[in-house]
Amino acid sequence: MLVDSHCHLNFPDFKDDLDGVVERARTAGVGVMQTICTEMSEFDEVHGIAERYEGIYCSVGVHPNDSGEQKIVTAEELIAKTLSAKVIGIGETGLDYHYERTDRVLQKQSFQAHIEAARATGLPIIVHTRDADEDTIQILSSEMKKGAFKGVIHCFTSSKLLADQCVAMGFYISLSGIITFKNAGMIRDAIADVPLDRLLVETDSPYLAPIPYRGKRNEPSYVVHTNKMLAETKGISEADCAKITTDNFFRLFDKAKRPTA
Repeated sequence: MLVDSHCHLNFPDFKDDLDGVVERARTAGVGVMQTICTEMSEFDEVHGIAERYEGIYCSVGVHPNDSGEQKIVTAEELIAKTLSAKVIGIGETGLDYHYERTDRVLQKQSFQAHIEAARATGLPIIVHTRDADEDTIQILSSEMKKGAFKGVIHCFTSSKLLADQCVAMGFYISLSGIITFKNAGMIRDAIADVPLDRLLVETDSPYLAPIPYRGKRNEPSYVVHTNKMLAETKGISEADCAKITTDNFFRLFDKAKRPTA
């Protein structure tokens, strides 16, 4: 079995094809998916999808690029949405300095609120970081001193330093279809020393379709291609890689239930 640890099933790209998307994922061996919340206003829709399908879970959070469009979400507001059995993670949150859409101070405040919620609930935080390695490391390490919390760097595209520092703090690293791209050698090099028991796979669909689907709409069934490249990078079989990353997912997102069939 494979797990797509990070996808966006509520996005318009899937509006007319969601049943088909889920069925193709099942056929490909993807037994569990986590659909990710990026704005509080979309939580009910995200949660509704998780409630509708067996083996689909969700998170609650505000993407850093959306953190300045309304008042900063509070830890209490996030915590209140975690009572459902289907909510297994906090995020996605973090820092994104690539587009500079949101003031950096507001991004940091939102990030810290999410960390507070993760610490209070024991749920893992799902971190988006782009062109912000130094500040991401600083905030995570500073917050860790206030009290432990767990999490994952999703869609990893950053430096070896970030990978090593986050793993040292107990975090996991999740790889998307980007790892299959020909120009992704630096990413593959950056995770060379990341232990197998700290790795996850994801699609971040509908974005970032892996080769051989690059440029097309991505979907959870395509996570098999990310798993294949990760297996090659680590020198293990695809079956072993699938088992390891699946076990890692359920160790980190321990509120999720492993399918029995």
